Amino acid sequence: MIPAQFDAKLVEKKWYDYWMKNNYFHSKPDHRTPYTIVIPPPNVTGVLHMGHMLNNTIQDVLIRRARLKGFNACWVPGTDHASIATEAKVVAKLKAEGINKNDLSREEFLKHAWEWTDKYGGTILEQLKQLGCSCDWDRTKFTMDPDMSASVIRSFVDLYNKGLIYRGYRMVNWDPEAKTTLSDEEVIYEERQGKLYHLKYQIEGSNDFVTIATTRPETILGDTAICINPNDERYTHLKGKKAIVPICNRVIPIIFDEYVDMEFGTGCLKVTPAHDVNDKELGTKHNLEIIDIFNEDATLNSFGLHYQGKDRFVVREEISKELETIGALAKVENHLNKVGTSERTKAVIEPRLSDQWFLKMEELVKPAIKAVLQSDEVKLYPSRFNNTYRHWMENIRDWNISRQLWWGQQIPAYYYGEGKEDFVVAETPAEALELAKKKTGNVNLQISDLKQDADALDTWFSSWLWPMAVFGGVMNPENEDFKYYYPTNDLVTGPDILFFWVARMIIAGYEYADAKPFSNVYLTGLVRDKEGRKMSKSLGNSPDPLGLIEKFGADGVRCGLLLSASAGNDILFDEELCNQGKAFANKIWNAFRLIKGWEVADIEQPESSRVAIEWYEAKLQKTLAEIEDNFDKYRISDALMAIYKLVWDDFCSWFLEMIKPGYQQPIDRATFNKAIEMLEANLKLLHPFMPFLTEEIWQYIAERTPEQALIVSEWPKMTSANEKLIADFDFATDVISGIRTIRKDKNIPFKDTIELKVVNNEKASVFFDSIIKKLGNVTNLEYVSEKVDGALSYRVKSNEYFIPITGNIDIDAEITKLTEELNYTKGFLKSVQAKLSNEKFVAGAPEKVIEMERKKEADALAKITTIEQSLAGLKV
Repeated sequence: MIPAQFDAKLVEKKWYDYWMKNNYFHSKPDHRTPYTIVIPPPNVTGVLHMGHMLNNTIQDVLIRRARLKGFNACWVPGTDHASIATEAKVVAKLKAEGINKNDLSREEFLKHAWEWTDKYGGTILEQLKQLGCSCDWDRTKFTMDPDMSASVIRSFVDLYNKGLIYRGYRMVNWDPEAKTTLSDEEVIYEERQGKLYHLKYQIEGSNDFVTIATTRPETILGDTAICINPNDERYTHLKGKKAIVPICNRVIPIIFDEYVDMEFGTGCLKVTPAHDVNDKELGTKHNLEIIDIFNEDATLNSFGLHYQGKDRFVVREEISKELETIGALAKVENHLNKVGTSERTKAVIEPRLSDQWFLKMEELVKPAIKAVLQSDEVKLYPSRFNNTYRHWMENIRDWNISRQLWWGQQIPAYYYGEGKEDFVVAETPAEALELAKKKTGNVNLQISDLKQDADALDTWFSSWLWPMAVFGGVMNPENEDFKYYYPTNDLVTGPDILFFWVARMIIAGYEYADAKPFSNVYLTGLVRDKEGRKMSKSLGNSPDPLGLIEKFGADGVRCGLLLSASAGNDILFDEELCNQGKAFANKIWNAFRLIKGWEVADIEQPESSRVAIEWYEAKLQKTLAEIEDNFDKYRISDALMAIYKLVWDDFCSWFLEMIKPGYQQPIDRATFNKAIEMLEANLKLLHPFMPFLTEEIWQYIAERTPEQALIVSEWPKMTSANEKLIADFDFATDVISGIRTIRKDKNIPFKDTIELKVVNNEKASVFFDSIIKKLGNVTNLEYVSEKVDGALSYRVKSNEYFIPITGNIDIDAEITKLTEELNYTKGFLKSVQAKLSNEKFVAGAPEKVIEMERKKEADALAKITTIEQSLAGLKV
């Protein structure tokens, strides 16, 4: 017994368990062509959000379609250890338990981190299963798995030995909340309203002052010079002089350098080499003292005098008041400036001098630039992101790959002495010991004499190896899996990590495998609310994805999301989209129940059913070609819309109506079998988008063995479509619509038969006459040479259709109604023609507007002709 309603909750669990039990998601190398996707690994700390829903639904559509098309489909899932985010969560958990991270050894902290990961780390992958994601769960990887970490360490050692990794004392981006350095790409610049403080520095040995504007008055405590352009005549008298820094009263030199812009501010610049990258360069050039005033959490250290221990922003307010009190504050202005913030913690970045590890990028990027911008080996969809890619790659700087964290792969550098160069780099402590013995000549060195670098590697330095490492390609490039599955086919991700991750994977692919990591990159848009705002917890505008699945079903949510998800364009999400998806699921379910509810008999097939089948097969083929073209162009939303229209409009609204048997009459077996065949073809096309509903119907249609499940069936074969047949049917539907309009307007019930006489000026095909007769309840369809008097009429293009009047129509009322409509249309035509005869309007209006007015004129003229013919027939 087929249930009256489609119950998504029961169906989803049933079929996902069935798919898992029969191992449909698992892939092993074989004779087939592989189709491979690696998941953009979500943070191990994460839970499903709308962005994940969109991204992973698209991936599942691609992998399920590939499976149906006979490829050996392999979708590798996994999670990223997310150094900064995970460490922050573990530190917060420990703090809540009264434990300070700094009181723990690295080993003790990592034990807590692994416990946290084991407890919460699989949450998001389990949630993806509820969405229907058909990942090869046997291949699930975590970027901190032993083999994955070994790949990262080997990569570091290899790049170091090639001279591409080095240690340097540089100005870096410091996140005072996470207490780690960040790469340039992890700093997000935001425009913020701040203040510009004009400070007075006294010239030593005089009562004169020089005024300097700064947005950060707290940093004066680290000032070691004042810099002026040597060509600035206003300040030539200050050459050789010194100035006194307010509050700390440090005497600093006044230096001259053309770096300073004479037109900006007062033309004087305070130089704080420890806290600004440009100031550091000036400091190095002029041999200035470097004074770091901040602790790692951006509180002031002992150089902060009586502000020691206070946060930088608290000090900013307090020091401005003190400067005002001592007469060193000339004025304060509002000032809009760009502030660097941490991509992860949102904390304001502090420039800081630090010893860090860097990767030289200038040579590494060249193959990756060529692959995307010259050879098209890797294609970005949409292609407009090529410009973004070009900008980043051609302006790349060395990558800061070290992080002051414990959660992550520990840098494999081992120190044997106190000097900056007293280290070796190796994959294991044992190998490091041998290298240290050779380097020092000290054969008595022990492993206990070595101290490993405390920093961890940037998470992106791990994930840039992802497409290779998941198949063991870094540690063992000759293994069967790597040789079979790599390069992968498609990558689906967001444009926000085009450089962080996508570009770096391309770089790594050419460096380690001498091959691209994937062929195509589908860049999704952001999911925004219906007002265009980015979804966030703080705004409270992000729905719970699992709540949506509970309410609308996974198929409804998938369908709703994808109906408006064109590549690279943001989605304005509204729950109504999911409701539309749910309604579509119900429409398909009810269509299936209608077919299965018909009684089947061994009777002759009606001409109308034979014609309907021939048309739908042509329409299916045309739509299939459209779907394939959309998939080739990564227009996934357009592909779904084509299927949606095929099923809702062509199959449910037209095909089933054309073949439906009369009331309490059976359907012939040939037509029924074809209807099932067409339904099954529709289910195959829909399966990647709505897997649960389609598998449920597929299994209800007939008893199937596991080998016959829809998930592993065959994608419909594409043949040429009869375009003329499709065009002829479109004409026929206009004829049927005309009949239905007259029946509605004249209150002629459908049960009442009518006659239809046609003046076939268009030489329209008669192939669909049996359909017109059935859907219009026409007893007699006759082609005539001239108009029919005493009949209702309408036109389709130049064809004229006449329905002889029956006794049920009030002719006088109809004449009155048509006369009113004729007069209104003539008045409308007059106003349109007045516009078109106005030379000023025609000369000034856009071409599209003129075209629209001319179309209005043509439509009105045609309507007037039709009404006049109808009136003439009625007045006979």
